Amino acid sequence: MATITKRRWTTSKGEEREAWTLAYTDRSGKRHKEQFPKKREAEARRVEVEGQISTGAFRAEAATKTVKEAIDAYVIHLEKRHGRGEQVTTMYLRNTKGQLRTHVETEIGDTKLAELTARTVTDLVDRLKDNGVGLPTVRRVIGALSRTLQFAVGQDLVASNVAKGVRVLGKRGEGSEKVVPPSKAVLAKVIKAAAEYMPDAPRGFGPEAEARFRKRAAEANDYALRIKFAAATGLRASEQWALRWKHLDLSGRSVTVETRLDAFGEFDTTKSGAGRRTVPLSQALSDELAARRKVSKFNGDDDFVFPDSNGGFTRHTQFMTRRFKPILAKAEAPALGWHALRHFAVSTWIEAGLQPKAVQTLAGHATFQITMSRYGHMFPSDDHGAAMDKIASQLYGI
Repeated sequence: MATITKRRWTTSKGEEREAWTLAYTDRSGKRHKEQFPKKREAEARRVEVEGQISTGAFRAEAATKTVKEAIDAYVIHLEKRHGRGEQVTTMYLRNTKGQLRTHVETEIGDTKLAELTARTVTDLVDRLKDNGVGLPTVRRVIGALSRTLQFAVGQDLVASNVAKGVRVLGKRGEGSEKVVPPSKAVLAKVIKAAAEYMPDAPRGFGPEAEARFRKRAAEANDYALRIKFAAATGLRASEQWALRWKHLDLSGRSVTVETRLDAFGEFDTTKSGAGRRTVPLSQALSDELAARRKVSKFNGDDDFVFPDSNGGFTRHTQFMTRRFKPILAKAEAPALGWHALRHFAVSTWIEAGLQPKAVQTLAGHATFQITMSRYGHMFPSDDHGAAMDKIASQLYGI
C-alpha cells in the first residue's frame, strides 16, 4: 500500500517550503520514499509504482539509473568475460563498445531506465536513420542495446527489455543480405593471375639479390591455392587463416573447422556452435594441399596451412592490401572482397544440388534463416516450375 503525505519545512534562510512524499513497500518488504514538488506528480508515480509492484515489474533502481549507467555496467561485464576468455573477442568488444558509446549513449544516455519504452527505441531508430546511419549499422546498434538491457534485467536494474522485438525496417530491398557471387569466368582469371603473380623486388636490389628474391617469392607463392581453397570450402577468412595442418585429413578429404583468428591476432572458437564443422574436400584440392605440404618449410601438424613468410598466421588486412588486390588488378577483375569467395563456394554447392539444410551445415550458419536470407534466391526454380506445371495440368487440364 502506497501513501502520500504533505511535508512542510523551513530552510536555513527562513523560507517556507513544502513537498509531497510518496512512501511504499516493495514485494521484498523494503520501504521506499520519493519526494515530488506537486501532489499530482506524486499521485501519478503512486499509480505507476502500485501497478509495477502488483505485476512484479517494480525495480527500485530503474527510477535512478540511466541508460548510460546500464551501458557502463554491460561494458565492464564484457571486459571481464574478455579477460577470462569467455567467448568475447577483442573485435566483438571493440565493436559493441563503439556501437553503444557512439549511437546509443549520445542519443538516450541520460534517459532513466524506468522511462525507457519501446517508443524510445523506435524513436532512436528514426534518429539514426535521419543522421545517415546505414541500415545494417542501425540493426547492429539496436542489437547491442537489446543485449545491454537484457543484462540489466539480469542485474535487477530494470524489469523488461523494451528493445527486444523492435524491428528495424528499410525500403524494399534496402539492407538486403542477398548476395551475388563472382562468376566462374572471373574466378578463373583471378586464379590464373594468382599463380603467375610476382611481387616487386624492394628498391635497391642488385641482379643477384633480385634473383634470390624472385626465387623465394616463387617458392612461397601459394596464392592460387589459397583462393581455390576459399572458393571450394566456403571458410571465412578468420577460419582459413587459423587452420593448421592437423585440421586437415587429406586421405579422408576433409577439413575440420574449430578455431578462428580475429584482426587482433587472437584465436578463439568459431563464431557460433554451428561454426564447428567438417567440410569435405575434392580429390584435386586434397592432392594440391598434399603437394604444398611436401614443399613447405612449415609442414608440421601445428604449423599454419597458409602462413606468412615467417611461418606465423596470415594478417588478413596486410594480405588483402599487398597480395589479393594486386592479383585482382593483374587479372583485370572487378573489385572483390575475400568474402566473395565464400559466396562463390555456397553458390556451387547449390548448383550441385545440395539441399538448403546441407548448405547451412557446410557454411556454418547458426540458423537456417541466415542461409535462406542470403542464398535462398540462388536455389534453382526449375523443379518449382515443373511442379506448378503439374498442378496446372491437374486443375485446368492443360
